Amino acid sequence: MKVYPISERLTIPMLKYIDSILGEFRPCFSRKETFHWFVIVIIGLMLRSDQLGLTSIMRDLALPAHCYETLIHYFRSSAWSLESLRMKWLQVIQRTAPLFRLDGRVVLIGDGMKQSKEANHMPGVKKLHQESENSSKAPYIFGHLFGAVGILMGSPKKWFCLPLFMNLQDGVKMIFGWNNPSERQESHVVQMIDQGFQAAKEFGNALLVLDRYFLSRSALERLNQWCQSGVARMHLVTKAKMNAVAYKHPGPKKKGRGRPPKKGEQVKLRTLFDSCADEFQTAKVMIYDKEETIQYLCLDLLWGQGLYQELRFVLVKLGGRFSILVSTDLTMKPTDIIRLYGYRFKIECAFREMKQVIGAFGYHFWSKSMPKLKRCLKKGEAHPLEQVTHPKDQHNIRQTIKAIEGFVMCGCIATGLLQLIAAKFSNRVRAFRYLRTPSKGTVSEGTVMDYLRKFIFRMFAHYPHLPITEIIQNKQGMPREKLDSDSDGLAS
Repeated sequence: MKVYPISERLTIPMLKYIDSILGEFRPCFSRKETFHWFVIVIIGLMLRSDQLGLTSIMRDLALPAHCYETLIHYFRSSAWSLESLRMKWLQVIQRTAPLFRLDGRVVLIGDGMKQSKEANHMPGVKKLHQESENSSKAPYIFGHLFGAVGILMGSPKKWFCLPLFMNLQDGVKMIFGWNNPSERQESHVVQMIDQGFQAAKEFGNALLVLDRYFLSRSALERLNQWCQSGVARMHLVTKAKMNAVAYKHPGPKKKGRGRPPKKGEQVKLRTLFDSCADEFQTAKVMIYDKEETIQYLCLDLLWGQGLYQELRFVLVKLGGRFSILVSTDLTMKPTDIIRLYGYRFKIECAFREMKQVIGAFGYHFWSKSMPKLKRCLKKGEAHPLEQVTHPKDQHNIRQTIKAIEGFVMCGCIATGLLQLIAAKFSNRVRAFRYLRTPSKGTVSEGTVMDYLRKFIFRMFAHYPHLPITEIIQNKQGMPREKLDSDSDGLAS
């Protein structure tokens, strides 16, 4: 029996855990070699030491130079579909992740993410406005707008927003309309509600936490449509703007002719912080992993011009800051609404890890069939995509969209795997590297990534019969002739 050093003995269960999860994705691929390249991409994203595109995966996995073109072909291959990959990832998370639940409901977190891209022939790139108080962010950029939905998981020591899926939600309306001209892409707000229900179908009843940007009439109408369909049940927790206006319930109908009133007296919510100051209650709530003493006032009012849906408003005072939180669930406790909205920032932490640690948005896919980006499109001027009429060119552009979203989806899976490892094996990597402020609870994705980068190749050598070990070692020593045949199959 071979005796391993202590660090390696601790890593073997971790390696088997990664192998078991990646093995569940095999049915998503119609060809074995395509699945092998999927494993290469995920392991490469989890280990790479720089973010210089696919070449970083080549370097850190020591793949021969002639693997590069085949690796690019993988993302445009017809042997896998983005939808099947997303559904399998949801099933894996439901089975393996320690999910946070409130009254039996999972907590989903959604938000939009803008990624700057300057490529002239990359589909989906458009001018985007950034609202931020950060002076390092330009007010306008050219890039991609992604919609993301994650799920809250982990332990009270540390909660993660595990990314479920991300897709392009702006700039691709015309491209998606080539297959079905009558199909139209919904607004970013409505698409986020649709994404939340796609996850709720798999996980059951859910609470979707969104930023104040998503409190709109269109979002509430789509939410009500999905809830009435009976597919799943989901409630919304979000934030209102400080100038928001609500309405009291209508009084009794007056005698005489005419329809009954739909709303009562108008209420400017901001004024309630002063006019109802004596009615605020005091409570202690965990906000941003810290117990805070807050004051709150809970009111059920009608909201939305012409909609007049009853919502639960929670006015919050924390120090000298005021906030107005909203929930579509009229039975939820005010303190739970406050605590849940405090978890919304977890998706911002997930974006930071995906950008700075994983490099999930470092894609460089483009197509010659894509017209050159026109930065100054005049009003009434035809969009350059209207000139793309040849079916082959349209197919190439759609495949490029698939490659972009596929790369980001692989980034979601790699980030989620690091988070699952941190939640399950945190005690084994806690003292791995020096940190000026070490975590007392669960380690971060970056710490797990550094730990795997140091020990995983030693484990591959000591555990040669593990499927992921065989896949990587076969690619490292694969002759060019065999690789060319795989590349032809991927491109078909």
